[in-house]
Amino acid sequence: MFGSKQGKQARLRRYAELLACGPLTAAELAHRLGVPRSTVIRDLPLLEEQGILLAEDHAGRLSLVRCALSSNCGDV
Repeated sequence: MFGSKQGKQARLRRYAELLACGPLTAAELAHRLGVPRSTVIRDLPLLEEQGILLAEDHAGRLSLVRCALSSNCGDV
């Protein structure tokens, strides 16, 4: 599902949806999306390019700061 270009865009939107619900680690995001943690780490810079601004706390949890995607970002 997430292998194609459309799949990558869907995965980026899904990150925003999940993070809109609360902070998660890269490992937790990977588990929920069924992708390797390395994929999440590789995608993090792409999120910023898409207008999704994240913050990381001392425990390594990511949280959504701002979402500028034209589509719904989990009602953020």
